[in-house]
Amino acid sequence: MIRHDMPQGSRAWLQARLGIPTASNFDQIITPTGKASGSWEKYGNRLLAERLLGTPVDDASSGFMERGSLMEQDAIDFYEMQRECDTEAVGFLLRDDRRVGCSPDRLVGADWLLEIKCPSAPQHVGYLLDAKGIGYKVQVQGQLWIAEREWSDTLSYHPSLPPALVRVGRDEAFIAKLASEINRFLTYLEESMEKLQRRGVLAEAGTLPIEEE
Repeated sequence: MIRHDMPQGSRAWLQARLGIPTASNFDQIITPTGKASGSWEKYGNRLLAERLLGTPVDDASSGFMERGSLMEQDAIDFYEMQRECDTEAVGFLLRDDRRVGCSPDRLVGADWLLEIKCPSAPQHVGYLLDAKGIGYKVQVQGQLWIAEREWSDTLSYHPSLPPALVRVGRDEAFIAKLASEINRFLTYLEESMEKLQRRGVLAEAGTLPIEEE
């Protein structure tokens, strides 16, 4: 695992993630049941566009602005008080080959992760009724895989409602399926980049490539 420390949502963080699959989007590659996602090609095209443009194709920081750093900090303070522990901020974690990454909200000790959600009141009430809904299986298992950790707490926090918390351990069988599907997806990305290069897209940006019959 390779660790980069920078504020999540910052320009450096956006650049570090550019054009590579990240755990928050693993559900576009594989479903919670272990099957290939229907969003596979669409997500691949987005990452290819980022590689070609050298910039994010959408505002990946918008989610951070929407939920608000103050609310997230309140959630962290609540968690640390309830669990009587300290948590550690982290920027971006990469697999050793630098081709896949994740951004857990916090690290806890040597074996834990903390993922924070600050949803709308109706969605949060849904989590209070069924805390398993905040498990985010694909994202969390992807984070545990890349970060080489054993457990993850996912906290849904709303300032006017009781919190909801679910704890998830490593699912080795699912992680094996995830790793296999991610590697297949990476092969697709590389083959697609080679195809774009053969068509002159990389060498002649701005021109219209012609598909030969």
